[in-house]
Order: sequence, then structure tokens, then C-alpha cells
Amino acid sequence: MSQTLSVINPATEELIKEIPVDEPAAIAQKVKQARNAQPAWAAKPLTDRIESIKTFKNLLLERADALAAILSAETGKPITLAKNEILGTPPRIDFFLANVAQVLTPKRVHQDPWQAIPGTGQLEEVLTFDPLGVVANISAWNYPYFVGSNVFVPALLTGNAVVYKPSEIATMTGLAIANLLHESGIPPDIFVPIIGTGLAGAALLEQPIDGVFFTGSYGTGQKIAVAVAPKLLKVQLELGGKDPAYICDDVVDVAAVAAALADGAFYNNGQSCCAVERIYVHTDIYEPFVEAFVQTVQGFKLGDPTDANTYLGPLSRKPQLSVIEQQLQDAIHKGATVLCGGQQVDRPGWYFAPTVLTDVTHDMTVMVEETFGPIIGIQRVDSDEAAVALMNDTNYGLTAAVYSSQRERAVGILAQVSSGTAYWNCCDRVSPQLPWTGRNHSGIGSTLSTLGISVFLQPRGWHLKQG
Repeated sequence: MSQTLSVINPATEELIKEIPVDEPAAIAQKVKQARNAQPAWAAKPLTDRIESIKTFKNLLLERADALAAILSAETGKPITLAKNEILGTPPRIDFFLANVAQVLTPKRVHQDPWQAIPGTGQLEEVLTFDPLGVVANISAWNYPYFVGSNVFVPALLTGNAVVYKPSEIATMTGLAIANLLHESGIPPDIFVPIIGTGLAGAALLEQPIDGVFFTGSYGTGQKIAVAVAPKLLKVQLELGGKDPAYICDDVVDVAAVAAALADGAFYNNGQSCCAVERIYVHTDIYEPFVEAFVQTVQGFKLGDPTDANTYLGPLSRKPQLSVIEQQLQDAIHKGATVLCGGQQVDRPGWYFAPTVLTDVTHDMTVMVEETFGPIIGIQRVDSDEAAVALMNDTNYGLTAAVYSSQRERAVGILAQVSSGTAYWNCCDRVSPQLPWTGRNHSGIGSTLSTLGISVFLQPRGWHLKQG
């Protein structure tokens, strides 16, 4: 009897359905079929591949409501946020559609008379690009449309086959994505879903693949890097963060900044790699900032994710409740003050009240270890130099934000912070025009931008002599 994966609704703790998982033999067969099918896909005109992805984009728009309902049911993401994610994916796809041709275009990098035998012709040096081949995409549950399409769309456009393992927490969404792509003209052997837990992911890594693109935790990313190291293949790891924000004493509207950062910290229950996870506030504006921040958080509506007005639903993973509780109790034991929240919500589902802590220090795990949940620490600082030191006191390097009325001051501070993305007077945003990249434990490689297209290609250098 084949094993199954239980899909649980985080808001009710009820079973939604059981889905058969792929055993290692089936995974091996799927990779083999993808390998056999990939050359024909790569040989198709780029215009054909573009048309299929355009169709996929249009289907996302047409079926956003139904797709959002699936995403919300299995992850607990509030329905409004789920629909926002789906409707926010087409603009990213548009970027890839608009830029893939220029990335793929062969480039003549040099041409001059043949030096060895003058007068016998010219030497031309040309750079072309081939697809990697078969790409393993091990994707995430928190933003399956965003982080998934950042990988599989450019991979497919550039002629690769994609073996796609959605997170077991977003399995139904992963299958819905696969069905839409197949309906859009992507052959089933070119976009191949693999269903299962981490065991299925491990079995996939054992197959003859040409690249691994993973989004998830540092711990799992490290295991993937070790597992595939002997293969010497392309590895890209989009991992977590402990994203800091610093509010300078010269901000004009303290309340507006506090509201923006509250959203940056608690959107999607803080279950975002780029969610603000620690805040440093200049002592001159500390009290009014904290007051406005707490007021904003207390106004967030927590409840049924199917309600369009709900801002905070349940956590997607039950074990994360223990992580948050451990960080909270460690902070309290070491002197932190709980201004709001601080407990699980007494109702069915995996709910934790949005929690704001002050009197925090870097001796507390909540300020140095990734939380991935609705809890934030706010620390007072008395100088820009002190803020920089604290912002850099981390193993992660994903994003960092500075709020200031002076661009030069903010840029100067951010230049000293090790992060792949820097924000001035904003936070928790992603643009398809800019690379999404991390440093240290936040990962290696880039998605988005033209870098996020070329990563799915391998260069070929041509030395062409006429005559």
C-alpha cells in the first residue's frame, strides 16, 4: 500500500485530504523522463515557450479566487493575503517574459584579424548559452507562488526541465501549479511534480540532476549543499533571515514609520524570510515609536483565514508554536517586557497572539535566532554606530532597513551592514528588477533580475576562424 501525505487545515486542525507520495523508484523514473524530454523542449523556439508561460500567467489571473482558497486552506494564510500573492505573481512573470530573449541572445565579444597567419581570415569570439538541463526545484510553503515562479518560470523559459517538489505544507497548491502549467502547454515530462516530505526531497537529490534550487531554512539548505557537493552541480540556496530595521532620530512621522514596520514584521504572521525580525530605535524617539507600534499591532484582526478582513491567521506549522514559546520564555527570563500578546490563542488551530517585546538584548534568542512567527523585539540604541554593530550581530544577511529623513545618512549606515538587500524608508518588499540574494546563512545565488534568468544557463565560448 502506497504511503500518503496528510493535508491538515491549520485553522481547524481538521484533515483536508490524503495525497499519495512518490516513492524513490517513482522519483527516479520521473527524473529519467524529464531527462529524455528536455532536449526537445530546449529545441523549441523561444516564442513557443513564452506563449506557454503567458497562458499560465493568464490562468493565474482567471482562477485567482479558487487558487487562493486552496492556498488558504492548507497553509492558514488569510484569504486576502493568499489572493494578493497570486495576483502579485503575474508582474514577476512579465519581467521574465520581457527579458529572457536578451539574456539568451548570443554575444560577439571579440573580432579581429587572425593573429597566427595574417591575411587568412578573422577570428571571432562568441558567447552562447545552453540550459542547465534537468533542474530540481525544492520550493517553500510560505509564498509558493512567489518563490516557486521565481525559479520554475525562468528555468522553463530558458529550456530546462523542472522537477518540482512543493513543500509538504503546500502540496495541493503545488499540484494546482503543475496542472496550470500543463494546461498552458508545458509538457508533463518537462514540469514534473514530486510529492512527499523531506524524504522525497532527499531521494530527488540522489538522481542525475543538473541543478538544485532550494528555498527554505538554513539547516535544510546546509544539508542539501552537503548532499550534492560530490556532484559539483549548480546549487542555489534561498534561506532565512534575521532582518533588522533601524529608526533614526530624524524621522518625520514616527507613527507612520511604526505602522509600516508593524506590517513588515507581522504580515503573513511573520512567516517571511524578509520579515522584520528585530527593531532598533534611537533613544530620542523610542517611547513614541513603541507606543505607536503597539497600537498598530493591537489593531490587527486575528481570526478565521476565510474572512476577508482577517490579517493574522494561524501559523502554517504547528511545531513553530514551540519555537516561539521558547524564544518568548527565554526573553522574559532574561528581563524582557511583554507589551502585548505573549501567548497562544485559546481557540482551535495553531494561533499565536502577535507579541511585542521591549527591554530586549542580544543575550536573548529572540534577537539573534530566526523566529518565523508573530513576535518582535524592539531595542533602544543611542547612536548610529551602536545600531550598525547590532544589525551586523547575526549569522544571516538577507535584508536590512533604515528609516531616516536623510538619504545620505541612511545609505551610509546600510553600506556598513552585510545584507543582500538594503531598504531606505521601506521594508519587506521584493522587486523583479533587483536580485533577491543573501549573504552568510541567508544563502547563495540570486533569483529575480536578469541574474535570476542567467543562473539557469551555462555559457559556451566559441572561437570561430574564417577561412
